[in-house]
Amino acid sequence: MTDVLAIGFDPRTIPGFDPEPVLAGIERSGKAMAERGLTEDLLLIDFAELDGRAQARIVERLRARQYDCVVVGGGIRKPAELLELFQTVVNLVHWNQPRAAIAFNSGPDDSADWVLKALEQRATHNIG
Repeated sequence: MTDVLAIGFDPRTIPGFDPEPVLAGIERSGKAMAERGLTEDLLLIDFAELDGRAQARIVERLRARQYDCVVVGGGIRKPAELLELFQTVVNLVHWNQPRAAIAFNSGPDDSADWVLKALEQRATHNIG
């Protein structure tokens, strides 16, 4: 099995946001990962934890075990006002999982595809 950590916001904690479509996407993503032989470990960050608690939770999870790939979700990557958090998350992955491929998605429904592309790129470059 290929171990994947997916990091994103818990959509239920984002003020003024309808979480249901994202939660349904997360469920579909988990099924798509399993269908492709990927074991997904999901880390959903509380939107209110942007004061450093989120980073501590991410580091704790990254140090808990080795992952083949880490997906940084679009909710963390896309909003310009979260650029500093996005940079921090990418660096935390790089520093704590240096052998893991890093993938980005446009939404939960294409996470598995991007994981496979990132793993293929890693293999092409003879890493891992």
